[in-house]
Amino acid sequence: MAEALFRRHLTGAGIDARVHSAGLLDGGRPPTPEGVEAMAALGLDTSAHLSAQVTPAALAAADLVVCMAREHVREAVVLEPGVWARAFTLKELVRRAEAAGARAPGQALDEWLDKVGAGRSQTDLLGSGPEDDVADPIGAGPGDYARTAAELDGLIGRLVELGWG
Repeated sequence: MAEALFRRHLTGAGIDARVHSAGLLDGGRPPTPEGVEAMAALGLDTSAHLSAQVTPAALAAADLVVCMAREHVREAVVLEPGVWARAFTLKELVRRAEAAGARAPGQALDEWLDKVGAGRSQTDLLGSGPEDDVADPIGAGPGDYARTAAELDGLIGRLVELGWG
């Protein structure tokens, strides 16, 4: 869901960027019917999507790694320690970006991420919590998927405005 929404928001802002999603489970899994339905309600067809498993090489090559939960950031850093400065949960990144201020015109992404991540500690990512984690609707009903899709859409919209607006 996040990949499709991020791509749509970036395209809408006139940003040409590569957006990829990957997870901790093995790849090749199709989206759930509830997920496809929730995205269709937002005007996006994700029915052909297949999951991919995150790799150290993909993390090393990424300019930004946006995760749905703290545990995902922790796993990303274990796989590729050098990704720490550019790996955030979506909620954490939006919250910190709002506090740090929008990316200035012409400012390099890594420079802005350094500002956004100032004072951040890896211990901040211990445990889990609604302040940083987007609830995973897997196994839940269509309403939960719709709520998650709407939350992602709003958060990603805010992130794109702050980072690329």
